Amino acid sequence: MKGTLASRAVRLFGTDEPVEPPRILRAGALSAEFETGNLRYIRYGGIEMIRAISFIVRDKNWATYTPVLSNLLIEEDDDSFAISYDAETKDNEQSFRYSARITGAADGTVEFSAAGEAVTDFITNRTGFVVLHPIAGVAGRPARVETADGGTIDTEFPDLISPAQPILNMRAIAHEFAPGARVVCRMEGDVYEMEDQRNWMDASYKTYVRPLAKPWPYTLKAGEKLAQKVSLRIEGKPPAKSSKAKPVTIRVGKKIGAVPALGVGLAPEDAASALRSAALLGKIRPAYVICYYDTRLGHNQNSLNAMTKVARALKAEVWLEAVVTRVEGFEEEIAGLAKQVAKSQSPFKAVLLSPASDMKSTQPTGPWPPCPPLADIYKLARQLFPGARIGGGMMSYFTELNRKRPPAADADFITFTNSALVHASDDRSVTEGLEALPSMAKSVRAFVGGMPFAVGPSAIGMRFNPYGAAPQANPRDRRQAMNRNDPRQRGLLGAAWAFAYFAHFARNGAEAIALGGLTGPFGVLYSKSAWPQAWFDGNKGLYPVFHILRGLARLEDADLLDTSISRPRDVQALATRRADGKVELWLANLTGDAITVDIGRRFVTGRMTILDEDHFIEATERAEYLDKGGMKVKSPRFALAPYASARILSA
Repeated sequence: MKGTLASRAVRLFGTDEPVEPPRILRAGALSAEFETGNLRYIRYGGIEMIRAISFIVRDKNWATYTPVLSNLLIEEDDDSFAISYDAETKDNEQSFRYSARITGAADGTVEFSAAGEAVTDFITNRTGFVVLHPIAGVAGRPARVETADGGTIDTEFPDLISPAQPILNMRAIAHEFAPGARVVCRMEGDVYEMEDQRNWMDASYKTYVRPLAKPWPYTLKAGEKLAQKVSLRIEGKPPAKSSKAKPVTIRVGKKIGAVPALGVGLAPEDAASALRSAALLGKIRPAYVICYYDTRLGHNQNSLNAMTKVARALKAEVWLEAVVTRVEGFEEEIAGLAKQVAKSQSPFKAVLLSPASDMKSTQPTGPWPPCPPLADIYKLARQLFPGARIGGGMMSYFTELNRKRPPAADADFITFTNSALVHASDDRSVTEGLEALPSMAKSVRAFVGGMPFAVGPSAIGMRFNPYGAAPQANPRDRRQAMNRNDPRQRGLLGAAWAFAYFAHFARNGAEAIALGGLTGPFGVLYSKSAWPQAWFDGNKGLYPVFHILRGLARLEDADLLDTSISRPRDVQALATRRADGKVELWLANLTGDAITVDIGRRFVTGRMTILDEDHFIEATERAEYLDKGGMKVKSPRFALAPYASARILSA
């Protein structure tokens, strides 16, 4: 056993960084959570009306400042609550201050106002209110919009993910959140518009201040003031308070396909550490390794050789994703890459080439930067990499794929990646974003037809930043939006996230799914890094996600069974039928609370192995941890600990 006891925070989140819990506000049947100066999960009768109302300040790279609150006053009684505070957002170059007031009443009325002033000239991409609508029960449903010029429009929230803003010129929007009850959200102080945040793996539609058609970043001059307000009111008959939460039910159904292949990502800078740990990493048995190549970063023949050597050591297929840096003369650049690949003596089974310009985000309306024609790139790749499957799509995120849909007819499959940290970094946002993946898969299938699609390599952290110069530097290894290295990669939350990511896309038609990496910021086991790794720096070992990847990789091509989950935001599941006829069920708790699950009687007398905080130390030491017999399943109902995963085998 390891000499130093890991704290509960390290086991769950990979870090001892403290997190202040939200303050629960109540006024009769109205409830909301107050967190970092903003409101989240605004519910009436226990039913979510609005996901969040936030006053946010962003810098020129879209990074969000964390406000420093002062003079905070919270008053609350049975029928109302009121909050006031002052806040400052600043860095070494600029500062913006504002005062806020929030009120809530038992009839469901909420008001959130803010008045601010730039202390210095303040460069920002957005400063003002953002309202988030949930997607569950809202996607594809009707909405009534009041425009900024006083008109009324009857529309609907998008079902397929919209690449452009689905609603513009907004003053208010109303939707039904419960049978017979609508919530009207009114926004004042500027013109608002909506974007479909599912593009970025957020489980929400975002209505925000200042249209993107206006220039950004923009400057608030020193002394410039702004005042804005968001209010909610309920129309119709408010719902009665919901009953106590029931167990999450999981039921296994019929065969819907086969379990996809699982891959991993690999960058040249992580090849040496991965090769040193090849004996352990080989126990995962990934189907393929995606090697990242970008000459702008100094990658060369040695980089290709190092990465392919790792893939061979793992007995995995080698895939290549390479950045095409030139517009004029791109043909010569790709031909030169093909020569280097030939020298590596490890033919790539799949090749994805992406123009460098597509690594950065462009609004759907443009202007689009110069770029080689994608069809020409794909056709040339087919000539120069004979025998390889040619991938089309984006090495960046689904957003960029949705905005610039590739000529699918010239490729063998379509691909894209995801990160959980584009807009927010708190634990709940990271896991709730997984709700967007079924919509993402549905949208991809809609615009590529019958073309296969693959996803990844994806992780909580960002490989690239299409919206700024680079992912955020994170030398202290903190929770932070747009991070490259994220501490939760090492915790149980990271394992649950990886499992749920795979489960969602497996059930929704992906032919191959790549997760994270081997070592480094997206790795599955300890390797020395430039940032601190709480507890692991002194003890080393495997991260919980190692066991998830190892377990999922062994399921490849097994019969994939349908699963129905009563609360898929809270618990995810994947079920397969093995060659011996037994059903193997995997579960993950995506919340910070223990959850009672009900898996049905077919698994009673079967065996279950749990990956949770009580078994964390053992799991860091044993690559075969989940292979052990585990405990006998005595009841269809049992408690799944926070961010715990379980492997269950029928009798």
